[in-house]
Amino acid sequence: MEPKQTSRRQFIKAGAATLGAAGLAAKAHAQNQSPSTDPQRGGKYWPGGERLVISISTQFEAGGEPEFNMESPFSGNPLPKPYPDLPARTWFQYGYREGIPRLLDLWDEFNIKVTSHMVGDAVVKNPDLAKEMVRRGHEAAAHGMSWDNQFDMSRDEEKRFIAKGVEAVEKATGKTPLGYNCNWLRRSTNTLSILQELGFTYHIDDLSRDEPFIVPVNDKPFVIVPYTLRCNDIALIEGRHFSTDQFYHQLKDEFDQLYRESAKRRVMMSISTHDRIGGAPGVVNAIRRFLEYATKHEGLSFKRKDEIARISLKSPTTIKEKVAT
Repeated sequence: MEPKQTSRRQFIKAGAATLGAAGLAAKAHAQNQSPSTDPQRGGKYWPGGERLVISISTQFEAGGEPEFNMESPFSGNPLPKPYPDLPARTWFQYGYREGIPRLLDLWDEFNIKVTSHMVGDAVVKNPDLAKEMVRRGHEAAAHGMSWDNQFDMSRDEEKRFIAKGVEAVEKATGKTPLGYNCNWLRRSTNTLSILQELGFTYHIDDLSRDEPFIVPVNDKPFVIVPYTLRCNDIALIEGRHFSTDQFYHQLKDEFDQLYRESAKRRVMMSISTHDRIGGAPGVVNAIRRFLEYATKHEGLSFKRKDEIARISLKSPTTIKEKVAT
């Protein structure tokens, strides 16, 4: 049976419209709950005294793509079944042969620990690489068993799908995932309830804030560590909107504004890299340039998403929404 997929190209196009609506953010804040502030902390709104937290994702997906009609640079001229798209397959293979090893070296260079949301089928095919990521201190989080969409699964089917992905990550890394990321963020109305039942602490499929917050799920607190399309290599570079130089400036501009705001409120910056895209030489070099710039600033901290979730659950100033989206 062919996996059910949302077109990444369609999602990238929709994401561009989202970016164009960024000017409405301030109005949305005014209509909803105010950003978390604590005037007694003197501009340091994180419990550890940090001014701004950056959280980086390195998604481990290559190897989990479907056999046919896989999303790739060749998707505009797809091959009909039963012909395998061999160039597209090698594009994904680049992710675990070159991309992740190169990114791991970059994170070591700056002593940064990241979160990797891992597709179950990807780690089944490359368990040693998944284990190496954990050995270097990075978080193993869950990303489903495959690239199948979850939004149209039955509740039981979705729960089995998530649990199977968790089992694959646990077997490869020895770690139980605490965080979750759906394929293209497309949750079902049951996803959060299932995640809470399975023992997850947080998910990232939410674009609505620039700081972590809490929602009630099954009458218990559940953390959202927000994602972004603005600093996301797959939305910008693989979507062929940006050059690597533009990607560097996007990261820098995002950082500059958030660092300015961090004097008055709790904010975090989210950066997303994908094995076969962010691990390309030019993209790694752009990220290195950004890190060299950002780390010159005082009060900067890099945190894994499970760390941010734990902080959010303990902090009395974390925003708590009345309902989950």
